[in-house]
Amino acid sequence: MKSKLKPGVIFLTAVLLLVLMSSCTTTPESTPPATTVIIDQLGRTVTLETASPQRIISLAPSHTETLYALGLSDRLVAVTDYCNYPPEAKEKPSIGGFSTPNIEEVVAMDPDLVLATNIHESEVIAQLEARGLTVVAVNPTTIDQVIESIILIGKVTGAEKEATSLVADMRSRIKAVTDKTGGLTETEKPRVIYIVWHDPLMAAGSGTLHNELIRTAGGINIAGDLDSYATIGLEAIIAANPQVMIAGVGMGTGEDLPLQFTSTEERLESTDARINNRIYEIDTDLVGRPGPRIVEALEQFAGFIHPELFK
Repeated sequence: MKSKLKPGVIFLTAVLLLVLMSSCTTTPESTPPATTVIIDQLGRTVTLETASPQRIISLAPSHTETLYALGLSDRLVAVTDYCNYPPEAKEKPSIGGFSTPNIEEVVAMDPDLVLATNIHESEVIAQLEARGLTVVAVNPTTIDQVIESIILIGKVTGAEKEATSLVADMRSRIKAVTDKTGGLTETEKPRVIYIVWHDPLMAAGSGTLHNELIRTAGGINIAGDLDSYATIGLEAIIAANPQVMIAGVGMGTGEDLPLQFTSTEERLESTDARINNRIYEIDTDLVGRPGPRIVEALEQFAGFIHPELFK
């Protein structure tokens, strides 16, 4: 004799099955967003809410150059007044000066990511983070740290593959230089000075990218005992008798004044650099920005210092 389930039992069974099914299903709203935690180059812990930010603001020319080199120009929504390379970067909206960005304009653009540097550490970064923006600081001071900064920017923008390729090319070009300069003896290394400015007379000393470029390119920096970018006496330069003098050109309204001074100052006529016509100029943007083009600066320094090796 067949037994029949009562309607009430069937209803309760159906309800129980629905409860069990719902407990095994996670709705999209209950899934927490994926986050990434990184340490930036100021040693700050930063939590990234997105692996591929679509609206990026650059607060430094070197960051802008890196973003373009990584193929991320379409995501770059604003730059500074000084971001002039590549040339198309000048067409991007500006949020003000390098050290004085307009905080309200940055916030109004609603970026997913802001790339800053050490000059923004004391005030700008805190103000932006207080407004809920994600800020990553990149502050390389050596060639190795420039490479690390590119890898970091690749990671926080989701362009790791492009960063790996760019860094591999940079390392290959650096090696092409050091393979020729790494085995030089001290007597084979010319005495070099990089003139930063002419009035007051300033040179690049230790702790600067220029100093590292001189040494990596196979030279001896006669201002290496000075700290950072420091004033130097003309008599000290004459006494050190540089064999190669390199002057920065294109800095602000100064144009080529450091080069003119180095080439025409009568009291420098007795130096080997002047006697042998070893006076060179280099774009200050190229040599002073810790971005992908620092390798091009190294190649130029190598050609200046050792033309017999780099023809």
